[in-house]
Amino acid sequence: MQNPSRTVFSNQSSHHPKLFETVNKHLHNKFRQPYVEHNITAFEAVKKRIETQSKALIFDSYCGTGLSTAMLAKRHPDCLVVGIDQSGARLSKHQAEDLNNYLLVRADADDFWRLALDAGWRLQYHYIYYPNPWPKSGHLQRRIHGSPLFPTLLGLGGKLQVRSNWQMYLEELGMALAYAGITAVIAKLNCEHSETLFEKKYKNSGQTLWQIHATL
Repeated sequence: MQNPSRTVFSNQSSHHPKLFETVNKHLHNKFRQPYVEHNITAFEAVKKRIETQSKALIFDSYCGTGLSTAMLAKRHPDCLVVGIDQSGARLSKHQAEDLNNYLLVRADADDFWRLALDAGWRLQYHYIYYPNPWPKSGHLQRRIHGSPLFPTLLGLGGKLQVRSNWQMYLEELGMALAYAGITAVIAKLNCEHSETLFEKKYKNSGQTLWQIHATL
């Protein structure tokens, strides 16, 4: 029997007191962190295929082993699904599907998203399943909605779906989106089949899972 997964523990009892201040700062200041060379190389390696095909584009960010990427490719056969993860070890565990509408990229989302936005790409859908919650209050700027990357997420557009086993994470994300003028809906996740290994682990541990939807 697998060891049960522990629920998220945080020293926050409610949304972060500096959430709106942080979001406002990032919305009005350009993210100027230099690109890392290996992320540029990874981006250029897939750019030609993406820009020469006529399919709508989907990002599966922080895709882990790519299980969700393949599932999304089946769900959206008319789209090209790009799974992005920084871990070569996780991606190496992917069990390839006989599909021609998805690919996996080893890169940091911080750079890959910005490079995609700079190249003028716009998404049909953007899936982010179980991002690292960074639950300590001092780690707000490592969460997607508290990071300098948040405006890039908005700029890429598309229908956004984020899943998490920490309700507060999605509540903060919803508040950040509302601050940027975007309506989001949060609900408990009820799905028969797990789309990631984390999702399977959390479900087997009896945790309540959450998802947020928004059109960027």
